[in-house]
Amino acid sequence: MGKRDDLIAQYADDLKNKCGMTPDMDLLTKVTIGCGPAIYNADASTVAGSQPSELETVKNNFLIKKLGLADGPQLMDGINKVIEVYGKSERNKYRAVVYYMLTKHFGKESVYG
Repeated sequence: MGKRDDLIAQYADDLKNKCGMTPDMDLLTKVTIGCGPAIYNADASTVAGSQPSELETVKNNFLIKKLGLADGPQLMDGINKVIEVYGKSERNKYRAVVYYMLTKHFGKESVYG
């Protein structure tokens, strides 16, 4: 197993234990690959859930550009719901896990199809 496989296993563990979800491993793998080299960088691999600028970046670069969603208040609502599920007090919110949950939340699995 390579480093990426180890990370995917870690993300799956977070989804099960911290978010109470059974991960779709195929989708999780595709979302993780879609994050690119960011998953290997300590700072870029996580989402700072309490920083408005970080949440704007997630909204603009992932929800609007990657998933093709139209801008609106529902996007921030979705991000906030995902952060809530992950746990506001959880220090390491992995980007791939947040993106996976957002993909599921907005029903955009087809983007990774």
